[in-house]
Amino acid sequence: MLFFSLLLSLGFINEMPTKIEKVTDYSFVAEKPLSTAETRSFNEEVILSFTTDSDSIVASYANTKVDADQLRLRLKEGLRLGTISFEAIKTAFTDQLVDKIIPHWYGTPWSFGGHTDIPNQGKIACGYFISTTLRDMGINLNRYTLAQKSPVDEAKMLSCGSVINKVVQDTPEKAIAAIDRLTDEGLYFIGFDEGHVGYLLKRDGELFLIHSNYFSPVSVCMETLEDSRVFKRFTTFHLVAISHNDTLLQRWLDNGEVL
Repeated sequence: MLFFSLLLSLGFINEMPTKIEKVTDYSFVAEKPLSTAETRSFNEEVILSFTTDSDSIVASYANTKVDADQLRLRLKEGLRLGTISFEAIKTAFTDQLVDKIIPHWYGTPWSFGGHTDIPNQGKIACGYFISTTLRDMGINLNRYTLAQKSPVDEAKMLSCGSVINKVVQDTPEKAIAAIDRLTDEGLYFIGFDEGHVGYLLKRDGELFLIHSNYFSPVSVCMETLEDSRVFKRFTTFHLVAISHNDTLLQRWLDNGEVL
C-alpha cells in the first residue's frame, strides 16, 4: 500500500485501489511517447522509473496504414466486379480516414515548422497534418509539396479540378450558415484565407474542425466549428470536397498521382 500511497501523492492515480491477493504486472502509459519517464518522489529518497513502448505506437500506426491500403485494394476490386457502389466507397474511405488514421494524431503538438510523419513523436504544422494523413490514407501525393502551398493552392491541388467553394462572411455565424448550406455529410478540406488549413467534417448534421490547432490545446484536435477560436479569426474560407470528390477517390483507388 505504500507504493499506491506514493502514486497517489504523485498524481498517477486518483484513489487507492481495492485490496487484491496477487499482482502480476504494472504498466504506465504516458500521454507522449518517451523511451523512459523518470519521476522523483517529493522527499527525493525514491526514484520511480516508468518505461513506455514508443515502438508499439509506431507499429500500431503502421498497421493502420496497411489496413488503409488493403481497404483500397478490396474496394477497387469490388468496384470492378460490380459488388460495391461508388457511394459505398466514399463512406468507407471517409470512415477509415476519420476514425482510424486521424485519431492516432490527436494530441500531437502543433508547431509552425513541425513536419513529423509519426503521430505524437515530434510536432506538426497544419499543412503537414493534412498532407501526411492523406498520404498515409494511401493518396499518392508529395506531402511536402502540398503542405508548403498556400491554403487556396492546397484547395486547388486536392480539388483535382472539382468545384472549390469560396465563403466570405463578416461574422462566424453567417460563415457557419453558409458552410452548412454548401456541405453534405462527409469530409472536406477547408482553407482559412491565407493563414490555416484543416479538415471540415459534417457528421449527423453537425460541423467539426479537425486540425493542428495553434490555439489551446496547441495540438491536433477535433472541435465543433462554432467553438473554434481559429475559425472565428477568419472571414474567408475555401472548401473542397474529399468524401464527395469522385476524381480524387478514383485516383486513390488507382494509385494515381495528385499533383
